[in-house]
Amino acid sequence: MKLLENKRGLVFGVANNMSIAWAIAQEAHRQGAELGFTYLNEALEKRMRPLAESLEASLILPCDANNDEELDAVFAEAGRKWGKLDFVLHAIAYAQREDLDGRFVDTSREGFRVALDTSAYSLVAMARRATPLMTEGGNLLTLTYYGSQKVVPNYNVMGVAKAALEASVRYLAADLGAQGIRVNALSAGAIKTLSAKGIRNFNEMLKVSAERSPLGRNVFVDEVARAGTFLLSDYASGITGDILYVDAGWHVLGM
Repeated sequence: MKLLENKRGLVFGVANNMSIAWAIAQEAHRQGAELGFTYLNEALEKRMRPLAESLEASLILPCDANNDEELDAVFAEAGRKWGKLDFVLHAIAYAQREDLDGRFVDTSREGFRVALDTSAYSLVAMARRATPLMTEGGNLLTLTYYGSQKVVPNYNVMGVAKAALEASVRYLAADLGAQGIRVNALSAGAIKTLSAKGIRNFNEMLKVSAERSPLGRNVFVDEVARAGTFLLSDYASGITGDILYVDAGWHVLGM
C-alpha cells in the first residue's frame, strides 16, 4: 500500500518546478495522494497550472493567503469536492526585497508586518479553516529554514518570520492534538529555488554549506520531498509540534 493512498490534500505555494513544495507534491502523488493546488496570481498560474494538471489535480484555485475571503473559498470548495481533508502543505513565505538586504535593524514597520503576516500568520489562518474538514484527523506541514535559529546573512526579517512560524507550529500542535491533527515543520538545507534567488550571495551559501556540512554536500530536493511525504503519512503518527531538519547535518555545527 502506498504511504498516502486515499489521502486528500491542499498544496499552497508552488511557484515553479524547482519549488520544494512541488517536489513534495510529486512524491505525495506517487504515494497515492489526491491533490489540490492554489496560485497567487495570473503570472504564477501560468507556471503552476500545467504542473498541477500533470498530477491530475482535483482542484486548482486562486488564493492570496493574506485574503480571508479567498482562503474561505478554497477550503469551502475542498469541502464540497472531497467532503473531508487529510493534509495541508503550507509553503508560503514573502518579505520585501529591501528588508532582506542591509541590516535587520533597518527593517520597516510595514516590511515586518508583511513578512510576519504572509510567512507565519497564514499557517494559523489555514489551520483554522482546515480543522473542521479534518474529521478523521489530519496533518499540517509547513516549510522553514535554519535562519530562524541562527543569524544568516541577508535573511534578516525572514529569519524572524520563520521563528514565528516555528513557534506557531508548536502552539497549533498543542491546540489541535486532541482532534488527531498533527502539525510539523520541515527545515531544508540550502536548495536553489525561486525564493532562494532573493537572498544575496546565495551561491556562496551553497558553496560553504557543501564544504562544511557533515555529509560533505548539499541536500537534494528529492530527499526533502521524501521526508515531507513521511511527515504527511501515518508512518509519522507519533510526531507533532516538531521541526525535521533535512540539511545534510548543517544545523548540528557550532562553527
